[in-house]
Amino acid sequence: MVLKLEHVTKRFGQFTAVEDLSLVIPEKEMFGFLGANGAGKTTTFRMILGLLDPSGGEITWDGRPIDYSTSHLVGYLPEERGLYPKLKVNDQIVYLARLRGMQKTEALSELKLWLERFKIPEYESKKVEELSKGNQQKIQFIAAVIHKPKLLILDEPFSGLDPVNVELLKEAVLSLKENGATIVFSSHRMEHVEEMCEHLCILHKGSPVVHGSLKEIKRAFGKKNLVIHADFPLDSLKNYPGVVKTKSTMEGIHLQIEGEKVAEQILKEIVGKGFIRKFALEEPSLNDIFIEKVGNSYE
Repeated sequence: MVLKLEHVTKRFGQFTAVEDLSLVIPEKEMFGFLGANGAGKTTTFRMILGLLDPSGGEITWDGRPIDYSTSHLVGYLPEERGLYPKLKVNDQIVYLARLRGMQKTEALSELKLWLERFKIPEYESKKVEELSKGNQQKIQFIAAVIHKPKLLILDEPFSGLDPVNVELLKEAVLSLKENGATIVFSSHRMEHVEEMCEHLCILHKGSPVVHGSLKEIKRAFGKKNLVIHADFPLDSLKNYPGVVKTKSTMEGIHLQIEGEKVAEQILKEIVGKGFIRKFALEEPSLNDIFIEKVGNSYE
């Protein structure tokens, strides 16, 4: 069940929110959408879900559009929260699960499992408004996944969560993927996408600037990062041939270099000048790639 976007465009009057977006999102994979606020991520999600009609292009899942006939197979966690504050957690979840075709008893037993997993079993009969923001986020997540969707769309799922809850939610998302769900999520936190996704797309002002497998994107970027910690000054390396960017740190220097050959030459240059505590050649980070492709327009 492959999700396909072909030449998808969305205009609101004179404003183009998404322009000529073509993507293939493989089945049972985790796909990351990156982009600044206003890049078109949420608009794309709403079109995939059939909540907005594209102005042009076509979106299909397993060769068909997503509509009411497929809604029991799809889960959606919107960026803005949408729970009823006065309802108790169990009533809220049962109501939403029944809309997805589940029986009440099945929904309640699934809810109990999820609350145990998220370490909040005592919240089952509390009103939503009595919960902290982080715990409301967990309930909203449970609402999105309780019916075991085959396609799960998560819009900024980790925003506003403390590090402990981010880890809990990440583990939950990865276990859903292992159980065969296709997961598409957006984030402006590079490290989450880097850690969890095989494929990704960087959107900028509605257009894809980078897209493909994470490994290929990093390989194609070409540049590497070189971290050197030493007991002697390294400032002279800032103008070394093949060094693209530099950043001094308390321990030494971080360099972005054109390739492995440059690292070899730098090592020859500094050996014998004093004690080198660290000399590490690293893959470019997603952050490096993002900044290069999207530039200073990223806020």
